[in-house]
Amino acid sequence: MPFVTIELTREGVTREQKQELIKGVTDLITEVLNKDPHLTHIAIHEIDTDNWGYAGEQISVLREKGITADKK
Repeated sequence: MPFVTIELTREGVTREQKQELIKGVTDLITEVLNKDPHLTHIAIHEIDTDNWGYAGEQISVLREKGITADKK
């Protein structure tokens, strides 16, 4: 029974985007590991940007500096 956790910063991921993640990861686990999708669990944890750090800085501070995770 696969259990997958996805951790994201809380920055406006929509319900629809979360559904796409859940579906996509479930499909990948089914295809690659040959696991029953009805026994595959996906948990999405959203973490406040004040509670996530990278390179010694809070993500909220990096965002204030204009540094984002968006593709360019």
